[in-house]
Formats: sequence, C-alpha cells, structure tokens
Amino acid sequence: MAWGYVDAMHDSKGQMEKPNPQEIIFEHLGDAYGWEVPFMHSKRIPLPVIVRAQDGSWHMFLSSRLEGGANYQGFELAHGGDYNNKVVQVLPDGSQYRPVDLSITKNAAGIIIAALLVIAMVFKVRNWYKKNGMKAPRRFTAALELVVDFVYTDTIRPIMGKEAPKYGPYLLTAFFFILTMNLLGLIVIFPGGANLTGNLAVTAVLALATFLVTNLTGTKHYWKEMFWPEVPTALKCPVPLMQVIEIFGIFTKPIALMIRLFANMMGGHMVVIVFMLLIFIFGSMFGVAVGGGMTVLSVALSLFMLLLDTLVSFIQAYVFTILSTMFISMAHVHAHAESAPEAAK
Repeated sequence: MAWGYVDAMHDSKGQMEKPNPQEIIFEHLGDAYGWEVPFMHSKRIPLPVIVRAQDGSWHMFLSSRLEGGANYQGFELAHGGDYNNKVVQVLPDGSQYRPVDLSITKNAAGIIIAALLVIAMVFKVRNWYKKNGMKAPRRFTAALELVVDFVYTDTIRPIMGKEAPKYGPYLLTAFFFILTMNLLGLIVIFPGGANLTGNLAVTAVLALATFLVTNLTGTKHYWKEMFWPEVPTALKCPVPLMQVIEIFGIFTKPIALMIRLFANMMGGHMVVIVFMLLIFIFGSMFGVAVGGGMTVLSVALSLFMLLLDTLVSFIQAYVFTILSTMFISMAHVHAHAESAPEAAK
C-alpha cells in the first residue's frame, strides 16, 4: 500500500516531502507494467510488454527496459497527456504513437493468477473425492467444501430449483473467482496487490457474463413478458411504455452488478491508502516527529480496514452470486415456478 512510498518522499537532505495524495492513490488503484516492491518504490517486478509498432512489427520485452524514463526499441512510458503511464512509440519527428498493446500488465497477470488458484482449488476437492471416495475431507479441503455447500445448497438451489445443477458451475465459479480476486487485492506483495475488482473493466466483464447467461438462456415466456407483459393494454399499446421499461431493466441489472462490486472494492482500497497517507501528510506539514506519532493511529486504522475489507470480500462475492442467481432464475419463469415446490421440500 502507501507505505511503499516511504523511501520516495524524502528530499536530498532526508526531509519528508509533501506527498501528492491524488497521484499516489490513482497509481495504486490503476494498472501498471510491473509489480511494486513494498518499501522500495523505485523497484518493480517486471512484466512482459507486447506491442505492435506503427510499421506493423511486433516487439516483446520486459517492462524493466522502460524504467527511469528509458527508451527501448523506440518505445517508452509516457508521462502526462492522454497516454500517461502507457507505452508509446516515439516517432522520428518526436510525436508519440500509441501502439496496439497486448502487454501482460499487473491486472492481467493478477487475473491469470486468480484463475489458476481457482482451478487449483477445484482440482484439490475433486482429487480428494477421487482418491478417498465419500470420506469427509479435512483442513483446507474441508473449508472449501463448506463454502461450496453453503453457496450451492443454501443459495443457488433454493432459488434455481431443478435448474441449479445446470447453472451451479457458472455461479460457483463466479463466486470463487471474485472472492479470490478480492482477497489477492488485500495482499500488498506479489502475487497480491492488483486492484482487480476495483477495476471497472474487470467488473464489467463479470457482469457481461451474467448478462449473456441470463438472456441467451431465457425461456420464451421470459421474452414474451418482455415485449408483451401481462398488464392493461393501455400501458403497452399504442405507446410501448412497459416494453421500454422492461428492456431498460435488462441492462440496468448487469450495470448494478458491475457498479456495486467495483465501488465497494475500490472504496475499501482507497480508504486504506488514505489512512496510510496521513503519516506522510502530517509529517510534511508538522515535521517528522508528528508524522511518526501518526504512524500508530494510521496503521491501526489501516489494519482495521483490511480486516473489514476481508469480510467485504466475502460479502461482495456472495452478493454478486446471489443476484446473478436471481437474474438467471427470473429468465426461467416456468422452470422456476415448477421447481419451487421441489426446492421447498
């Protein structure tokens, strides 16, 4: 978190400089071409940069080649402007060209790591039962089974009924994938620290997945209620008021999923960073002694927020899953209605 800047906010005389909270917050919450090393802000774990130059040629190299404002093979990191902190190609006339960028950034690498961890957890449970039959698992495997049972038996099956086995794999995958990304974001060292679910692009793709599953598998009764709902004719003809409202609702549901997850997780990260910045802000305003005195309070508040964020990580993964379950269930009107008595048993 923000304590990684402790070595970067001192001048040549060792005095604490006034920090720029906005710059620090956005740098931590944004994406990057490398992984920051805690307490060594000038050092980063390099990641692959893959770009397509203006002439169509592809270039691949480690991001360490661009550290300190260096230019490598005509590429460098832009400072300021529309391409701030992005890889640009410097053309012979001095202008900047934004190449096609397929680099493995911190967020991209974080998503890959989270996916591999989810796959590892799934195969851990699978391999246990393959090896030991129906014998009760222990330790971490037992904890995983407990969470799976809670999410599937107590949430997905009562809502989906007989449709639960069909959509359970997607919903459980979404839950564990979001939970893993949330928890990785709370770890300040590699492989954690990437602000994945606090990135609107990531939550948008997750919401899009639920949107596609909901609408591509919807029954004819779902679409009939969309375009010709059972309301008084005056509300749907000649002015298609209800149809507009129903179609609008198709898109507001995934948007709500996207914003809810993004705002909650980004807000938690931002609060922790602000608490840590209080040390440097007070230190630059009132001296190192006051900044040192703020350390105890700031660290205590940050630890409290990290513990709270751990709980929020579980809650937000669960909320996304239960809302996705409800949206998919509502697209199977008759299937849901018929399976409700079975779920009640």
